[in-house]
Amino acid sequence: MSTHFGATRGRALAVAALAAIVSSVITGPTAAAADGDDGREGNDGSHARYSDYWGVIARNTIGSPVAELRNGPFGSFGVTGPSAAPPYGRGSLGIEVADNATTLSPPSEKVDFGNEVDFFGDPVQGLRQVGFHVFQTGENVDYGGPGNMPNIRFEIDPNLATAPGDNYSSLVWVPDASPVTNRWSGFIDATSSGYWYLTGNEAPACNQAAQCSLQQMQAALNDGGAGATILTAAVGKGRDNMWIGAVDGLRINRNVYDFEVGGVRTYRAR
Repeated sequence: MSTHFGATRGRALAVAALAAIVSSVITGPTAAAADGDDGREGNDGSHARYSDYWGVIARNTIGSPVAELRNGPFGSFGVTGPSAAPPYGRGSLGIEVADNATTLSPPSEKVDFGNEVDFFGDPVQGLRQVGFHVFQTGENVDYGGPGNMPNIRFEIDPNLATAPGDNYSSLVWVPDASPVTNRWSGFIDATSSGYWYLTGNEAPACNQAAQCSLQQMQAALNDGGAGATILTAAVGKGRDNMWIGAVDGLRINRNVYDFEVGGVRTYRAR
């Protein structure tokens, strides 16, 4: 079973005759550049890599929401210091969803910005570090209360011994209220704050009505079956209240994902 957690997958060589040449390039001094290194150092001095596989997950999007890689936000006005800029680089993932914009029930929008490739097959039991930074506004609190926040979602195959034919559920983290508004928060740790739940009937003790910690969720999924595996990973919002804000520095285990206008860069966390 794969345990790489988001490492960018290699691509097959299209022309076999070039294999020796390509191999000499990627094993030499320019290996980092060949893997998407832009020369910028991460928190631990390591260099960032780009992953090609991040974007809006179309089948999980309802209405016409926005999930766009953008510069900033910088501010709000009058805010200075570290909380006035994204925690990584100059950009972030901007998210906009409306609460009453569709003809469906409920009428609210939904969006997932995620990766359907790099995490596929990774074990849910291997999740150890998860979280992000958020740019929350006072208006978002007015729209839906202090708990009106974006989520982290993993689509998973539960692989439960008690339900061998059930191959799909969403594992969702709901954060606590942001500690600040109209500026960037510090890192919000999904392993020690907020709550987790599963969609469907896979774990009755860990659903929206019976909220769990990540550790309780992992225990509920560990029933002797093959072991739950990840299908996709995403940051999302909806379907509930209107929310307009941003997320950056998504962490999944040792990797931190820096959302920039030019793409999603990956750093090793300390």
